[in-house]
Amino acid sequence: MKLTIRYFASIREQLGIQQEIVDIEMPELSVDALRSRLASRDTRAAEALRTDRLVRAAVNQAMVDGSFVVREDSEIAFFPPVTGG
Repeated sequence: MKLTIRYFASIREQLGIQQEIVDIEMPELSVDALRSRLASRDTRAAEALRTDRLVRAAVNQAMVDGSFVVREDSEIAFFPPVTGG
C-alpha cells in the first residue's frame, strides 16, 4: 500500500524532510504500527517518532488516535502537540 507521510514542526526538523511516500506490503495497518515501522528505519527516525514521545496524528486531514487503521493512498501527518501562550 502506498502512503503519503507528512512531518511537521520539530519532527520535520529532526528528520530533515517534510514529506515522503512509502510503500508498505500490507493491506492495512494502524497509525501506531506505521509509526513504529517508520521509527525503526534509523536513529534519527527512532528519536523523532519514539513511542514515549507525545505525537499527534491525522489521516486525510482528520485527527485520529493510534488505533486508527490506514489504507491505500492515505495521507498521514505526524506532529507534536501544539501549545499556545
